[in-house]
Formats: sequence, structure tokens, C-alpha cells
Amino acid sequence: MKIILFGPPGAGKGTQAKKLIEKFNIPQISTGDILRDAVSKKTELGIIAESYMNKGELVPDNVIIGIVKERLKEKDCSSGFILDGFPRTIQQAETLELEGIKIDGIIMLDVDKETIIKRNTERRICRVCGRIYKLKNMPQNGVCECGGELYQRKDDMEENIRRRIDVYINATLPLASFYEKKGILRNVDGCGSEDEVFNRILEALK
Repeated sequence: MKIILFGPPGAGKGTQAKKLIEKFNIPQISTGDILRDAVSKKTELGIIAESYMNKGELVPDNVIIGIVKERLKEKDCSSGFILDGFPRTIQQAETLELEGIKIDGIIMLDVDKETIIKRNTERRICRVCGRIYKLKNMPQNGVCECGGELYQRKDDMEENIRRRIDVYINATLPLASFYEKKGILRNVDGCGSEDEVFNRILEALK
């Protein structure tokens, strides 16, 4: 099964991808994770990507497409995959088709703007293990269970979140129409508990 998870920043794509991995035993291809790894390692790609990510803007297509193409050639993708954070533009979607990559279903998580802002601004991440905490359940001393410092990413700050939402609406939302015409778009309410949203996704994929 080849699935794309689609939705605004903070819609819960990463969380739902993990559940789909367990259900279908296929890998999650998260461009966000790949890019953040490159940024932390200060690779040539990471330096370029960081300048865009810190401003809440999209990383250029040529950078993203190259990364995704190479990743999908790996053995663990032979039985399917979950794309998280890609494609983000019609050009990227068209490139997938030109590369002969067939997509079985597009899950679009619908979440209102204020909920997105709240989810993102209340998120803290461990510098060591990458675990994500919400303000309401993070340790009072600001230290992860592994001993790592918890911090707020620049792209999770409200100003950048609002900018990322605007970028999503202007550049990415047209993908909904693109895939709807192909008959593979499935709109799913992204509000509620993780399990409630996951059950809606499974129903949409039937």
C-alpha cells in the first residue's frame, strides 16, 4: 500500500503515520525528519534547508525530490510506504507520476487553524532522543526521561506557524483538487483522540 498523508503543519501526520506503520508493516518516509537530520549534521543540504525551515518556508523542490527518489529505491519500500510531508506542490506530485510512482490513497487530515497553532506552540522536543512532549505532560525540570534538554523548535513558534499555514494554503492546498480529480483523495477529520482519527483513516482507506 502506497499512502500519502496530507495536511497542515501540526495536523497529526507523524502520529498517524506511526500507527499505519504498525498496521501495514510499511515504512514512513518523512521529509521533515530527513531534513532535520541534515540540518543537525550541518550537511550541504542541511545548511540550504535550514535557511528556509527557520523562516517557515518550503524547501526547494529540487532538494526534496532528490531525497525522496533515493529513499523510495531502498529495499524496505518494495511493499509500500507512507509519504509524510511530500508532495507539497502540484509540481512535486506530477514528478512522482513521471517517476512511475503510483499512489493508492491520499489521506487529507482536516484541522482548523487555531487548533494547529495550539498544537505546535505547545510542543517541546528532546535534543538527544527526539521525543516530543506537550506542555501539559512535559517534566517540570525541562529534561527528557533520557536526560536530554527539551526545547521549542523555531518552526514551532507562533509567528512561524502562522507563516507555515499561509504557505500550506497557498502552495500545498491545491493538491487536494489535483488528487480529487484522480479519485484517490480521502478527507478525514483530524480532530479528536489519536485512536479516533486513526479509525477514520482506516475507514477511508477501505
